Amino acid sequence: MLIFICAIILSIIAAYFLNNKIKNYRLKNFKYKAFNSLAKHYSYCFVLWSIFTTFIIILSPLSVAIQCLIILLFLGLNFFIIINLQSKSFNAKKHIEKSGEFILSITAGIGILITIIITASILFESLRFFQKVSVFDFLFGLEWNPQMAIYEDQAVGKSAFGFIPVFLGTLLITLIAMLIAIPMGIMGAIYLGMYAKSSTRDILKPILEILAGVPTVVYGYFAVTTIGPFFKSLFAFFGIKVAGESALAAGFVMGIMIIPFILSLTDDALRSVPESLKDGALAMGSTNSEMIKKVALPAATPSIVGAVILAISRAIGETMIVVMAAGLVATLTFNPLDSVTTATAQIVTLLVGDQEFDSPKTLAAFALALTLFILTFTFNVVALSVIKSYKKKFS
Repeated sequence: MLIFICAIILSIIAAYFLNNKIKNYRLKNFKYKAFNSLAKHYSYCFVLWSIFTTFIIILSPLSVAIQCLIILLFLGLNFFIIINLQSKSFNAKKHIEKSGEFILSITAGIGILITIIITASILFESLRFFQKVSVFDFLFGLEWNPQMAIYEDQAVGKSAFGFIPVFLGTLLITLIAMLIAIPMGIMGAIYLGMYAKSSTRDILKPILEILAGVPTVVYGYFAVTTIGPFFKSLFAFFGIKVAGESALAAGFVMGIMIIPFILSLTDDALRSVPESLKDGALAMGSTNSEMIKKVALPAATPSIVGAVILAISRAIGETMIVVMAAGLVATLTFNPLDSVTTATAQIVTLLVGDQEFDSPKTLAAFALALTLFILTFTFNVVALSVIKSYKKKFS
């Protein structure tokens, strides 16, 4: 690593002198020759080639001393090659552009490759799980109790890996969170973007966006120590029994955590609506609220739907709040006052500790991850189709 850093520093210093040398050459020859690239483009080529070659040399099995010697020799050779190329009208500008495109395509390909590898690994381990447990029993089973199948040779109960209770818990907590986050986020964005003064907006928006930077474990602690006991005392006053760890407490706190995502994106969407549309509606005699309801919100609907998609994905993937505030018991219920669990919480539970990856218990985590991935992917596809339809309608 030290060799690589030193080589970069040397190449930058050499590129500085190369840039000056090319400029001096052109001052003497500008009357006789047209150049297609600036001097700095040749310097960029020199640095690019030096960094790439140095990286290749460092990866070689040669000794450190030999690597340093080869790098120094190449830097000198590269210096004279660039000088010779610029005198022959080598198009360094296009070379840099193509190199930038190549690097960007590589980075994009790495992201796609990582996604494929993650999906393939989850799929492979899930197939191993479904060799031990029926797909039908997993998707339609009404009981989730993976603790009974710790070892590979131990009998696996048909109802021990039922996904339905876990799915209902995930859906319930996500629904509660969205019932809190979507109205408050959108209404807060409407106030900040359409009604609030600039001075008020500059104070309130950063304060609200601070919520997005609070660690989820803090939210979980807040749910356990404050919101959970509050709901328990509130419903006990009316004679209603509430579990100590309830879906209501977890979903409520999760909704508070997600408010900044919806608020910030919705605010940006409303402010991006052309002023001509807003002024035209007001000029036709609409009140400010009518303009917002019939012009601003419809025009910003695609971006608002995108914000909601992001918020729902965030809620589905949340783990810490659920583990701390909702419990780990997979209960077949849709009652928000009961203790439930989610797919992400179960994945964490199944993979914590020293586990054998041949056991159905551990492999069940990958089956949950695959199912969650398919559900989220399907939801995103449907939501994107809705966004496209709205864009066509208001374009």
